[in-house]
Amino acid sequence: MRDSATMSRRPLAGEGGRSLAGALRAGAAGFLLKGAPAEELQRAVRALAAGSAWLDPVITGRVLSTYRQGRPPMRPDAQVALLTPREKDVLALIGAGMSNAEIAADLFLGEGTIKTHISHIFTKLDLRDRAAAVVFAFDHELVRPGDPRRKETT
Repeated sequence: MRDSATMSRRPLAGEGGRSLAGALRAGAAGFLLKGAPAEELQRAVRALAAGSAWLDPVITGRVLSTYRQGRPPMRPDAQVALLTPREKDVLALIGAGMSNAEIAADLFLGEGTIKTHISHIFTKLDLRDRAAAVVFAFDHELVRPGDPRRKETT
């Protein structure tokens, strides 16, 4: 199920619902909590297949509450400003789809150094994994579709 029928079955991360926000920014049209009953999953799949969106009813109230509070998220440039220039380079190359070994070769650094930079990036930006780093890199225009460094998959 891809494109308009994209869903996430991961639990919400923290009170801010970063998983939900990240999934929606990445193009998810639905979000279902882990452990949802099979009937709920079926309703969600049907709704998405029909072109609708789906949010788990348990989190709908939280989404509305957050929206009504009107708390602006951290400015994107403020988040990127947390990174050193080298960390920005590494994050851009992660976004381009490069492996640690490829990043190390590209930047003339050791793989251990790259792993340290990645650890710092994940901590500073509160990222869970490499996929979240790729989304962040695209969201903050550190890498763009068609980037010559970007690996194309078929």
